[in-house]
Amino acid sequence: MRGAEQDGRERTRTRWRWLPWAIVGLWAAVLAVAGPLAGRLGDVQVNRAVDYLPAGADSTQVARIQETLPGGESTDLVLVYHRDGGLTAADRALAARQSDEVARDHPLTAPPHGVPSKDGTTLMYPVSTTAPGQDDEARTAFVDAVRETVRAGDGLEAEVGGPGALTADAQKVYGSVGGPVLYTTVAVVALLLILIYRSPLLWLVPLVVAGVADALSMAVVYGLNRGFDTTVTGQSSAVMTILVFGAGTDYALLLVSRYREELIRLRSPHAAMAAALRGCGPAVLASSATVAAGLLCLLAADLNSSRGMGPLAAVGVLCALLAMLTLLPAVLVLLGRRVFWPLVPVHGAEPRRRRSVFAAMGGSAGRRPVAVLVTGGVLLGALSLGAFALPGDLKQEDSFTSAPDSVTAMTTLADAFPGRSTQPITVMTPTSRADDALARARTTEGVASAARVRSGGGWTELSVVATAAPESAGERNTVRALRDTLDGSHVGGPGAQQMDLDTASARDLRSVVPLVLLSVLVILVVLLRGLVAPLLLVAAVVAVWGASLGIGGLLFEPLLGLKGTDPGLPLLSFVFLVALGVDYGIFLMHRVREEARAGAGPTEAALTGLRATGGVIASAGLVLAATFAVLTNMPMTGLVELGFVIAVGVLLDTFLVRTYLVTAASVALGRRIWWPGALGRTPAAPAPREPELVGAP
Repeated sequence: MRGAEQDGRERTRTRWRWLPWAIVGLWAAVLAVAGPLAGRLGDVQVNRAVDYLPAGADSTQVARIQETLPGGESTDLVLVYHRDGGLTAADRALAARQSDEVARDHPLTAPPHGVPSKDGTTLMYPVSTTAPGQDDEARTAFVDAVRETVRAGDGLEAEVGGPGALTADAQKVYGSVGGPVLYTTVAVVALLLILIYRSPLLWLVPLVVAGVADALSMAVVYGLNRGFDTTVTGQSSAVMTILVFGAGTDYALLLVSRYREELIRLRSPHAAMAAALRGCGPAVLASSATVAAGLLCLLAADLNSSRGMGPLAAVGVLCALLAMLTLLPAVLVLLGRRVFWPLVPVHGAEPRRRRSVFAAMGGSAGRRPVAVLVTGGVLLGALSLGAFALPGDLKQEDSFTSAPDSVTAMTTLADAFPGRSTQPITVMTPTSRADDALARARTTEGVASAARVRSGGGWTELSVVATAAPESAGERNTVRALRDTLDGSHVGGPGAQQMDLDTASARDLRSVVPLVLLSVLVILVVLLRGLVAPLLLVAAVVAVWGASLGIGGLLFEPLLGLKGTDPGLPLLSFVFLVALGVDYGIFLMHRVREEARAGAGPTEAALTGLRATGGVIASAGLVLAATFAVLTNMPMTGLVELGFVIAVGVLLDTFLVRTYLVTAASVALGRRIWWPGALGRTPAAPAPREPELVGAP
């Protein structure tokens, strides 16, 4: 009777054999439209420090007012000439000729004037222009042209530094990140899929589908930028690509694993895929919704870069979900069983019984659950202490993993001019009070000099030189003193911008973290129909976040040579690790719950859930960790730190927390883990089995 019903279902599904072709055709049309739009995403990226700041920050106001002054926002450079043994007369003559050539070729706001160091080893020429206006490409072209003019002589070092040069170098680095991130991610995912599937063809299918999802996500983000002015930075674009391939491959692993099982049970690939989608589709939908909800909480951040990354990352996850639940099934069905060659699943074959390493791991956690919980908790707590060893605030010149010309120039200046800043503080004051503000600025503690620059639109720009080095504690004190002294004025510049970044990041951490925890907890409560299990999963991922930051604190400076911590690292790593960690928790606990509903005891349900989902979750965790690890090879410190912390966190979550601690807690708590739901109150009566949400590996 059951066989006849099964045959009837398969005959019914033959009527829908045209559907895969229709889905592939629809995606081809979508790709034809999305492709050109995706190619324009790089045109709307912004990577200046001010683009990361909150709208209300004092330094942001300075930058916006500068845009309204005659000539717009200025591009400030410093021409640096240095010789270890002391500059010669020929060196000074060469520097004067080259600075005059810069002034002749470019409209500067003032003639360049050389400033020698006391030890006679260094000579600097500050230069500034407003000619490029607001065009980032024009600014970079101006910096490149100046560098072509500033040439070193025999034994003479000549470099171009200053805020404009640092910004231009950052633009170049972020502009070059997209390609390497994509190519390296594709290579890493391809290698892992080949090892997992052991098939010359199967690995290519999810990889191509992920590429299509990536193109769609870039097109959607370009539309968001055009329609809603969503901030798009090089960092957020790179992270979105990582998420598309990482999360998309995870969903593919779950679907393909279940599809392989159904091909053994059912004759028709169409029927097998329909059964696979019914089985794992709800869990994939629930987990992706949780990830997207957590990421969208970043919209509450005050920092432009963090607020912009929320929708970008969510778009990446949702595009990956859409492609993996529509295009991937269609392509797999059209290719049939041969896509699994040489390990082709045979209809009616007896599933292979393999000894599962996760069964052994779960068994060890099940025998002594309390001991495992205590040991794991102590280990995570000890690792978390390493967060106190994180390097201090990341300075602008330390944001590159390999120092460009602008950074070496600023280092030279810092050594040669210890008694004054080589990076001016910019003050915008109402023109009616400009004279008073200038006088107050000159008498402010920590100020070496102050001068009027230009006026327009009711505002006057002042250039203030501090006695302390750029981005030092002394300069920060000077910025605070100026803000306290000059009522009605705005204080900005690179050092002030970094201060505002740090302040906004700390404020966002306090406001966004509770929102993420609450949204994820609500979704878990609804999904798992209890309170204890959701609280357990949330506590586990928070512990993983702390331990991952701690490992970063122990390794960033000693091993990786990173001299500072990006201010956005704690918040972004928290959001990603909580969202992605809960993602895997859903697969495990949903399966444990199904086992409990079917009448299994607490220990049996926990161990069966781990045995059934462990292999797939481990494979998915390896892929996701490897894709985020790609960021550690990028040339920006912020990307390296973010990729490292998330990759380490995913591995901890996959192989320690999810395998041992959550399983041990399920065994130790028994039915109480489902409190106050029905499963937590009374022993479950055997119930008909629903389709499994995650297949065995």
